[in-house]
Amino acid sequence: MTTPLSHIREIERVGLGAASPRDAPVVQSWLRCLNDYKLDPTIAQEAYIVPGSKLREHREQAEELIRIGRSGLEGLFNQVAEQNYVLLLSDARGVTVDFMGDPTFDNQLRKAGLYLGSEWSESRAGTCAVGACIVSGEPVIIHQDDHFDASHIGLTCTAAPVFDTLGDLTAVLDISQLRSPTAKASQQLALHLVSATARRIELANLMTRTRNDWVLRLARSPEFLDVDPDAAIALDGSGRITGMTHGGFGALARSMNIRGLRTRDFLGLPVSEIFDIDVDDLPNFMRGRPNGERLLRAKSGLVLFASAIAPVVSLRAPTGPEPRLPRALRDLSRGDAAMERVQTRAAKLATRNISILIQGETGSGKEYLARAIHDSCCGNGNFVAVNCAAIPEHLIESELFGYAPGAFTGASQKGKRGLIEDADGGTLFLDEIGDMPLSLQSRLLRVLSENEVQAVGALKARPIRLRVVSASHRDLAELVKEGRFREDLYYRLNAATLCLPALRERQDLGWLIDQLLARIEKENNEPYRIDKAARAALLAHEWPGNLRELSNVLRVAAALSEGGLIDTECLPEHLFATQVHSLPGEDDALRQALRDCGDNISALARKLGVNRSTIHRRLKRLN
Repeated sequence: MTTPLSHIREIERVGLGAASPRDAPVVQSWLRCLNDYKLDPTIAQEAYIVPGSKLREHREQAEELIRIGRSGLEGLFNQVAEQNYVLLLSDARGVTVDFMGDPTFDNQLRKAGLYLGSEWSESRAGTCAVGACIVSGEPVIIHQDDHFDASHIGLTCTAAPVFDTLGDLTAVLDISQLRSPTAKASQQLALHLVSATARRIELANLMTRTRNDWVLRLARSPEFLDVDPDAAIALDGSGRITGMTHGGFGALARSMNIRGLRTRDFLGLPVSEIFDIDVDDLPNFMRGRPNGERLLRAKSGLVLFASAIAPVVSLRAPTGPEPRLPRALRDLSRGDAAMERVQTRAAKLATRNISILIQGETGSGKEYLARAIHDSCCGNGNFVAVNCAAIPEHLIESELFGYAPGAFTGASQKGKRGLIEDADGGTLFLDEIGDMPLSLQSRLLRVLSENEVQAVGALKARPIRLRVVSASHRDLAELVKEGRFREDLYYRLNAATLCLPALRERQDLGWLIDQLLARIEKENNEPYRIDKAARAALLAHEWPGNLRELSNVLRVAAALSEGGLIDTECLPEHLFATQVHSLPGEDDALRQALRDCGDNISALARKLGVNRSTIHRRLKRLN
């Protein structure tokens, strides 16, 4: 029987480097508690329950996941309730946002921290299943005296991670007991059950989030292919991976000898790079054919059973002639494959009232795309652009929502109409949405959910109808994980996501240069031309500032030009500084380098430390 004193002594010995018979995840967690969090094993800490207002905030952000996972959670609890387990669903910060347990034991469970609102982050609670799972991203059993804090050594806790479709940890599912058999092996069935349920929640989440994409379910055997597959991946209309179930696909990837890659490393890859199919083959795997005939071969040779589910709104490329794009979208690119996919997708989305999130680096043209989507809708409403990062935080509420007459000191006696209401009947473009204060995100969510806006100080809300397009260069999923962006708002905004390629990745750079220069000519009422050396310098630059940087460089070059001729003297020096290491200087050297890499452009790009599009541009000029 482990006593608190003997438990403390064991932790201290491990901290000094002594070998331990405990599982590696337990030892690693103990060392984190001692070295990283500076926790003292001699000081027992009672379970911490977050205040009610804080719990409401955590639950609101996890509301959509709770709803999606409810069926799976209830199914698991029904399986384990008779063994006196309680079920906890924690968010990525370790706070319990959903709970199922026997109400007869409420007082004991609350005191032990097995209750709604309990925080099981490792830095607060020490070694525990939820905390260790958040850090490692792996299922784990923390049994009795595996716990760091002596106040928890009577508990046994088994947890599995739940990842979102992009591979980010979004929740942890845990089942725990106040008292259990001494042997840790008694929890192996619990580990299997909680891991399987986490996998089902990931699948339900993928199906909900990717209604406009193909979903390909994968299994090692045909029996459960359509009801409980091992994994699933989502594919866009061009056959590129847009999301996946993390845990299940990770196991399959290992079976296919794909190691060392995170979920995010698969995003954007054509499915044909992993399996011997392309997007046109997906209908062959739909229901209607016997499961045993739906066989899919991986590039590694592994054979899996597959089941394809078509998009609710099909975005797959049509077999007939491509429909002509609206002029506003057509003018965004000329011959760049990545942009053409964005344009085609945007054209289809523009005709439907679907919230769109545009992701892309700063200066890559997110507002241009948003305005083109608006102009393609054939609507008569306004396009209202709001830069959430540019408006001071103390003004953004009144700017967005407006205010009633005399709503606050200094307010106009006439009141003010807000930008959201200005966009009624049109498009509201929320640029840099990731910088919107957390306090305003709940008000924006209400606007989107209820289709009404209430001015500051007003007694009644006004109905509105608008399309919302938002944009950010930041990873909103990461902001959600950090608690700086509401999860429910995130999913409301990114019903569909358009990812703009960076300028350095585009194949139509020469055309873009000419387009921007034509715009400058029109503004200045003066013709310009670029000599061969200057154009080569512009084409070879990596453009970290994207279209904004290119536009600024051309404007300055036009101002410095003599007789409208833009030569290298008109260009900034930093354009030439970055080219020293960019590519071999001679055409023959480039061709030889490509041959040395087996005519593999990706391999050559890695060797030279440049983007593939840079190689493509140089080869295009050679030809």
